[in-house]
Amino acid sequence: MSVDQASWEAAVRHLYRDAVAYIATGPRCHEDWVRDVPALMARALPDPRGWARIDDMEGAPERVGNPTWPFAAHPPEYVAPRLTKIDRDSAENLLLALTEAGCTLSNLQYFAESPDELRVMARTVLARYGDEATYHTNVSKHGSAPGTVDFTLDGLEYNPLGVLMEDCGLVIVSDTEVGLFWSFAD
Repeated sequence: MSVDQASWEAAVRHLYRDAVAYIATGPRCHEDWVRDVPALMARALPDPRGWARIDDMEGAPERVGNPTWPFAAHPPEYVAPRLTKIDRDSAENLLLALTEAGCTLSNLQYFAESPDELRVMARTVLARYGDEATYHTNVSKHGSAPGTVDFTLDGLEYNPLGVLMEDCGLVIVSDTEVGLFWSFAD
């Protein structure tokens, strides 16, 4: 599935309209893509295609002098062990769970669209990064199979990379791009 800018941006804007979100894609500058994540968190990398970025904390006073806020400034060595590789189906579910605080698929109840229609939007988002992309998260709802996330589990566990009460996210890595999809709650 290929995707154009208008379709991708429409899906991203619709899915994250009610979330406190940071959605950004930057160029993959390093073989070890984790080295690109702190630069994306610091808003130091432009989108290589010029596509939309969502930064709901852009005007926050805490950002003055701290470009990473609400992320904490961490080196790649800190970030790497806090991200777990997951499969594409789990990444699709995670994109939907990030649409509100709590990182749960019960968030889908707040949309007028059916879950199937929302999944099409999530697939549109993932399509930008191609079929060979890898997916990584700080969410710890590990499923019964390695590399899966189980949203039927109660509670929320995650490895914080930010300074707020909750920060859950997905890193999508292709050969040429690194995308961050993050949701925050305080």
